[in-house]
Order: sequence, then C-alpha cells, then structure tokens
Amino acid sequence: MRRNARKRSKTTGGKLMAAAAALTLGAGGLVVVNVYASAHETSDADTLKRSSQGGTGQAAASEASTIDCPDVGDRLQQVPEQARAEVDRELASLDNQISEAYQKLQSSTRAIQQDSGFANNAIMGPLKDKRVATIDRIALSIGRVGNKPQGLESLAACSLRAADDQNGQEQGQENGQGEQQGNGQDNGQGQPADGGQTGNGPVAADFVDITAVQPNVATPRRSKQASRGTFTTQCGVNENKLYNSDNVIVAPGVDNGAHHTHDYVGNQANDAFADNDDFAGGETTCQNPGDKSSYYWPVLRLQDGTEEFDANQQGGGAEGNTGKILTASEVTLDYVGNASNKVVAMPKFLRIITGDAKAFTNGTTNANAAWSCTGFEDRQLTDKYPVCPEGSSLVRTSKFQSCWDGQNIDSANHRAHVAFADPKSGACPSGFKAIPQLVQRLVYDVDAPSLDDNGQSSPFYAVDGFPEQMHKPITDHGDFVNVFDEQLMTEMVQCINTGRKCQ
Repeated sequence: MRRNARKRSKTTGGKLMAAAAALTLGAGGLVVVNVYASAHETSDADTLKRSSQGGTGQAAASEASTIDCPDVGDRLQQVPEQARAEVDRELASLDNQISEAYQKLQSSTRAIQQDSGFANNAIMGPLKDKRVATIDRIALSIGRVGNKPQGLESLAACSLRAADDQNGQEQGQENGQGEQQGNGQDNGQGQPADGGQTGNGPVAADFVDITAVQPNVATPRRSKQASRGTFTTQCGVNENKLYNSDNVIVAPGVDNGAHHTHDYVGNQANDAFADNDDFAGGETTCQNPGDKSSYYWPVLRLQDGTEEFDANQQGGGAEGNTGKILTASEVTLDYVGNASNKVVAMPKFLRIITGDAKAFTNGTTNANAAWSCTGFEDRQLTDKYPVCPEGSSLVRTSKFQSCWDGQNIDSANHRAHVAFADPKSGACPSGFKAIPQLVQRLVYDVDAPSLDDNGQSSPFYAVDGFPEQMHKPITDHGDFVNVFDEQLMTEMVQCINTGRKCQ
C-alpha cells in the first residue's frame, strides 16, 4: 500500500526530467567523488572538442542539430544528506531544460535559416540563463548544510553541435574495442544532419558491415590465482513487457528520469519510486527465486513507423524515441571471475551502471558500448551499429565493472564506488576488491537495414536515448541492482572461485 500510494500514473508520461547523475549517499551521509578511469579510457577523452566556454559554440546555427551541455551532476564532489532531495530535483530540472531547448531547436529550422542569430538569441541564451539559476540553487542547497561547491557556474553555458561532430569515434585498444574498420563512411558523411525518422537519428553512416571489421577483442592473461568459474542466472527476455522511462539509480523519485524506455528482467518492482524494501519484496522473473536483482537496459526500436504505447509520451515518441520496440530473442546473464584474484561477494543492493547514456556529448570516458553479430563476436563496435549478414543476429554486450571499493553500494556519480579491472593484468585498483563481473548479452533477430536508401526499404534500428544524443550507438548502457539473497551469493562466489560452471 505504501508503495502504490506514492507511485504516479504511468499514463501521464511525467513532467520532471531527471539528471544523468542524481546523487546517492555513501557511508556517513556524505559522498566523495573519487573517479577511477574505466579500463577503456584513453587520452582521446582529454582532447574532445567542447566549445561551451563561448556560450553557444562554434558551429553555425543553421548546421547545428543537437545541444551539448556540461554534466553538472558528474562534477559534484560532496552532497550532504540533508540537501540530497533538493539537489536531485534541481538536477532533474537541468535535463528538462536541455530537452525543451533541443525540441525547440529541432522545430526552428526555418527561423534559423531566416535569422542566423535565432538559435543563439531564442534558444541557447535562454537555456544558459535557466541553467545559471538552477546551478546557483544547487550550490546554495549544498552550502546551507555543508561546503558550498565552487566553480559550478562555469558549467552553465552549452554549445551547438553538428550531427557529424561525433565525440569518441575511437576508444583505443585497451578494451579490445578500438578503431573501427568499416565501409569508409565517416559519421554524417553524405547524410542529412537531421537524419532518422524523427529528425534526431540514426543515419546510414551510423552503421557498418560487420564482415569488414577486423577482430579486435583481447583477453587478459590469467594468473594462477585467477577465479575461472561462471555462474549463470536465467531471467527471461522481458516477456512481461515491463517498460518505463524511469531510472531508479540516477533519478530516484523522478518520473521519466531516463528520457527513454527501458526493458526490465528480474525484479518486477523497479520504477523511479522503488527503494530497497520494494526490491527485497518484489517478484522476480528469474528462475532461481534467490535472484531478485534488477537488470535493465534501453529498448531497441525498429524505425518502421509503428506507434507503440508510448508514441505520444515523454520518454517515448514525444522525445524522439519512436518505432516498434524489439524484444530480445535471447538474454544471457553470466557472472564471471577475475583474471588476477579470487572474488568476494557483492553487497546486497549494490548499484552499477556501465556505459554512458550521454556519451555522444560527454565523450568516451565512460562509454562502454559493444555491438556485434552472432558468429562475429570477436569484433566489437562502440560507435557504429553493425549490419549483420544473412543468418546472423544482432548482439549487444555489456560488461559491468568488477571491482568494488568495499564500502558503498552507490556513489554521487554512480561510478566511483566501482571500477574496471586492468584490461591486461585483471588487477583491481588499489583499495578495491574483485567481485563477480556481470556480463549481459542481448540477441535480436532484426533484418539488416538498407543503407543505400536511408532505411526506406529495410528500416534502421536504434537504441533509445536522451533526445539530444541522436540515437548514437555509443550511448548504449546497462543498469544493475544486486538483490541476490545471501545464500545464493555465497554459492555464486564459491562456484566462480573454484572454477566451476553453475546456475
């Protein structure tokens, strides 16, 4: 009764847009961000173009097709418990402002063509003013009960971005997902800036023939102390069609916090208002009732004109996420060991996000997309969707962080409490412990899109995302809340550490 009373109606679509990094408290009610680079981070991230210092960027307004704003939530280092709820609401407002500005930009093509200053004066200027006021409220809220953060005002200005300005086209070789060996098409080359069914992607240049990609997956060398076992949990493929556009990890208590629709398997209590008690008491689609964990990811859609249940809702069609929702034909959830050490149990209610839903504008630092095709999974793509040959199915793989700080189940930016193991040695960063690594593999039976006619004869597919992210493949990500019971978690750890295959 308590949970139902506080839930909002799903049919309203929600009015609050949540931040990409809502805040959660660690031990002692205070979070300190101490970000460890993921295994695939390269110096490319340090050289990405960002022109926000100038207020509106360098792209000509008539050519710009999206909006790039600094991520305020990711910069907050300490958030006292007393300020948490207010800061969450204000971070949600920032995403709402970006969404509204982006939609105005998309609907103002004629005005921009007629007046070169329209985008700056009517869209980007007002957006900056709103962000200044919201960021100031965030700083004041924290300052009333703790140390007021300094320098946040420098994050207010946003820039205009052209569709062919892809941050993070290369991710280096550290995670075996480096340079793309494709069909010679650069992102946006020969494609309209407003491609895609609703004008925000994808375009033909977002796809590449998987058979033209060279094998690029490397395996870390295992030590004698490696934990070599595998534990598999079977939780279905979302046969129940549990969908919503919430994200309880990054935006607790906020409707439409994800700005896109999620598939859910495992725990069926997951929405923006779920707390640990709700998860503990929730039903599960997993065959083993000891696993009530929540596994969720952005849906994949076929850009075929189908009007789904959310065609007119925020998070769905109202924010550019359109077309037929594709249900995976296979979902594999494996927990694997560490190449350097034995693993320890994950704490109950541990939250992990892998990948970055805003990687197109944020850059590659936290991007962890991995697209491939059955029969070609030694070739993984990060910033391209694969075109699979006949008889081969599309594959999305998410490898979650496998090192834990030993204390917190979450952190302010939802990343600092976990880290990736070293890609070569498998060792965790100093002070971190190896935990079972979740490897999530999704398989889809979808026809190869026709690139020569922009998906007219065989439609494109695309991952759901924030509207300003242009449905780029690099924004793919996965979310996980651990709700294994203690006994089953103990069995998992023993299975992995003794080199067995269990389920």
